[in-house]
Amino acid sequence: MATAKAYAIPKTLVWEAYKRVKANGGAAGVDEESIAQFEDNLQDNLYKLWNRMCSGSYFPPPVRGVPIPKKSGGVRMLGVPTVADRIAQTVVKMELEPLLEPVFHKDSFGYRPGRSALDAVALVRKRCWKSDWVIEYDIKGLFDNIDHDLLMKAVRKHCRNPWALLYIGRWLRAPMEMEDGTLAERNKGTPQGGVVSPLLANLFLHYALDMWVVREHPGVEFCRYADDGVIHCRNQAQAERVMREIGERLRQCKLEMHPEKSRIVFCRDSNRRGNHPVIEFAFLGYSFRPRRARGRDGRVFMSFLPAVSRDALKAMRQKVRGWNIQLKSGLSHTDLSRRFNPVLKGWANYYGRFYATALNPLWKSVNKYLARWLMQKHKWLRGRKIKAGEVLTRMARSARSVFVHWRMGYCYT
Repeated sequence: MATAKAYAIPKTLVWEAYKRVKANGGAAGVDEESIAQFEDNLQDNLYKLWNRMCSGSYFPPPVRGVPIPKKSGGVRMLGVPTVADRIAQTVVKMELEPLLEPVFHKDSFGYRPGRSALDAVALVRKRCWKSDWVIEYDIKGLFDNIDHDLLMKAVRKHCRNPWALLYIGRWLRAPMEMEDGTLAERNKGTPQGGVVSPLLANLFLHYALDMWVVREHPGVEFCRYADDGVIHCRNQAQAERVMREIGERLRQCKLEMHPEKSRIVFCRDSNRRGNHPVIEFAFLGYSFRPRRARGRDGRVFMSFLPAVSRDALKAMRQKVRGWNIQLKSGLSHTDLSRRFNPVLKGWANYYGRFYATALNPLWKSVNKYLARWLMQKHKWLRGRKIKAGEVLTRMARSARSVFVHWRMGYCYT
């Protein structure tokens, strides 16, 4: 006689979750099983996962701890779940996300469907023209320090699904396997790298920060992307008060504002005078600061605008250098395009949305390495740097579609 399942989880939900995990790719977890290996016995693996989740006997394995270097120094630990666990988390995310999306604030952008980082940058740019002062804040170690009791209280407020609550609790407590094989127990935080973690972090900050700002400082506008955000204030006194109170609010929620990445910024432009020492802030790879702009009447003035940040530009140029284009003399320019143009196109689409001329040093670097590639490829150009640049310029102008920056007119070295 068949035994009734404790939880009714549709098989179609598990199948859809698998398709999403496959589309996203990702590394193997502690079991060292890749997506391709999981698919070698796909039907049995998915049935086993569904059966265990329905019976309540699914216990997530440890996540694999992977240290990722930070730009500011040190490392952050990424927690990589197994393929099966990513599917299980996606099942719960698909159940939970429709409940939470209508709840989240309109000015929260991180890890939400239909909202992008560029949408957030555009909103901040618009509001910097309206408000003279900005609080730039960053939450220190958000994913590592979320309080489990406070988080589950927020989850239970919106979710009555017993199996979703069960597995969220188990994921929060699942240990992390370090590189030396030891297991690190976790009594706080949600692993960065987990499928459901960004959704849970957004929910936590919705109550810890977003709704607090709405309640305690009505009229103050903000924009948040996960743990990175800005708050717009009318004057310096208001900015100082709000920043002080936000620090206290985060401490009440067992979080901490990053002392080195949080500050008050004056949005100086042609109409705003003052000598405040901080007139620049970074947000989502963009640097906001006073920049020259030209009005419709042709008049040049100073506006407060975003452009690619120095750190982002430096990282991109270092990546281009690491491609060693000049050593690939056996490849044609179309071969190089197939290999590298998708990355260049991604950079152009993201960092070129606002103040695109700030990307000129990047395009000049790419052309410099392409000119060196020509010098290695053709003996008659070796040692003739200026001539190679001229040849590259003619090539770029006659084949603009090959590289994205050539198409935009950056054909010079």
